[in-house]
Amino acid sequence: MSAPSAQAHFPIRLGLAMWSHNYWQSSLYGSGCKNNERLARYAEVFSTVEGNTTFYATPAATTVKKWHDATPDDFRFTFKLPSTITHQHQLQHCDQLITDFFNVMSPLENKVGLWKVQLPAHFGPQHLAQLATFLERLPKHFPVGVEVRHPAFFAKGEEEKALNQLLIAHHANRIIMDSRPVFAAPPTTDAVIDAHQKKPKVPVHAIATSDSPMVRFIGHPDDLSNDPFFANWLCRLPKWIQDEKQPYLFIHTPDNNHAPELATRLYKKLQLKMAETNLPNVELPKAEPDPQFQLI
Repeated sequence: MSAPSAQAHFPIRLGLAMWSHNYWQSSLYGSGCKNNERLARYAEVFSTVEGNTTFYATPAATTVKKWHDATPDDFRFTFKLPSTITHQHQLQHCDQLITDFFNVMSPLENKVGLWKVQLPAHFGPQHLAQLATFLERLPKHFPVGVEVRHPAFFAKGEEEKALNQLLIAHHANRIIMDSRPVFAAPPTTDAVIDAHQKKPKVPVHAIATSDSPMVRFIGHPDDLSNDPFFANWLCRLPKWIQDEKQPYLFIHTPDNNHAPELATRLYKKLQLKMAETNLPNVELPKAEPDPQFQLI
């Protein structure tokens, strides 16, 4: 698989946790949009998406081709590696699984921004050698993001230092989970309770170990309550862009019903902040639904 071509007009890539959600029919898609047209409509607004379905099962080859045909050349997916590789085998003795997965996904070879290696919480410092071997065996041009959840990797000690150095050595991006907003929300709705049970509550360590740092911002259900938490990113993201990195920013909410609206609102804040930096040749592209598709 070849590396995706650089897109200078995307200094940052903005996306959501999925591209198909029934609640978005009256906002992101528009009433006339059919289910099989949702990805194309989504890709008119956002430049990337989290591909989480591959974590649970490898899609059919025909499905992969449809995803390719529905998106423009400059769109970028970030697919999770299957759980059979990351969780069941814990990156060991899975060469055939890896080969089979990448063979199926090969039609999207130029549209993958990051292959996401999400590791379970019990994958700790004692497993770093497994991660190193795994990264060494991947083709060098594969863009990779690694998400860890073991507490030792957030303790600012020697274990975290070893992880970061390993990722830097292999040009792998450390995926950053910012779940502060959702954990600041009281558990008074089913969606927030579910998020509190499933999302990791880990410190935010905003480090870029390679060229495409990924931030997963898990939002508060109250729109304006997200602003104090996003303020840090209004400083960090422009700094990364100034350092010629291309960050990936994914916006979630507990039920994701209003994730598109939150994403575009926070993005506009970032646009204003970027305008203040006066970086040459850096202009954030538009990221909001076409008014003709919006019913609200």
